[in-house]
Amino acid sequence: MNDTVAPLATENLRPAGDFIAGPSPAVEVPTVETAPGIRAFEVVLTWVDERILAGELGVGDHLPAERELARMLDVSRAAVREAIRTLQAQGVVRSSVGAGPAGGTTITAVPSHALSRLLRQHVALANFPLHDVIEVRVALERLSARLAATHASADDLAAMRDLLDTMDDPGIDRAHFNDCDTAFHVTVAAAAGNVLARDFTAAIRESMRLPILDRFRTLDSWGTVAPALRRDHEAIYAAVARGDGTAAAALAEEHIRSAWHLLNPV
Repeated sequence: MNDTVAPLATENLRPAGDFIAGPSPAVEVPTVETAPGIRAFEVVLTWVDERILAGELGVGDHLPAERELARMLDVSRAAVREAIRTLQAQGVVRSSVGAGPAGGTTITAVPSHALSRLLRQHVALANFPLHDVIEVRVALERLSARLAATHASADDLAAMRDLLDTMDDPGIDRAHFNDCDTAFHVTVAAAAGNVLARDFTAAIRESMRLPILDRFRTLDSWGTVAPALRRDHEAIYAAVARGDGTAAAALAEEHIRSAWHLLNPV
């Protein structure tokens, strides 16, 4: 075994002792297509990814034992362990010590916070053109606001109201205002009842939190900008609270575009 990529044979999986215990159905292992220079642990990640996308691995399924997976893919056990740590950090698997169904390494539903964290990082690092980010924000937040007008609970509305009341404090500093602004948009998205829309909205809005704060801090016109932002948020809240999804969506778009112009005067 080594940490370089070698051709992979098609074999049947057999349960063995490091990550799983007990019987599992035989699964045929297709060859993993790899690019030159790919690292060994990435071979394991590719194998898991392909099995999930093909529907051969689902939530609750066990991965092969460390020794078996290393043998199957012709990589070292250290490479398998590195891949498992990566998958754990992504929220794709969990590992437990012990025998039986509760032990070993199993596929798990990706927690929303793990997905949101990855999205935030990729949006922040990719250096997407700001125009592209704004357009995607508009599309997502129109959807979120429209759905929130139908699905928002009393608790959701109370959380929005608390954030707006905090933002109305004339003594609030710009950093706290920005945190509440971010939280308001994420709360509206969460109230929509669409988990994917919520996580994408949260990821994009939170990835912009620091750039927006930088603009807040350098504004000479804060005394004008802050009240305008408050009015926008109040209008969105009112539309959501009265169940007017069409108005809520239009107001969300108007707010995002007008706020960007306020923060980036030409």
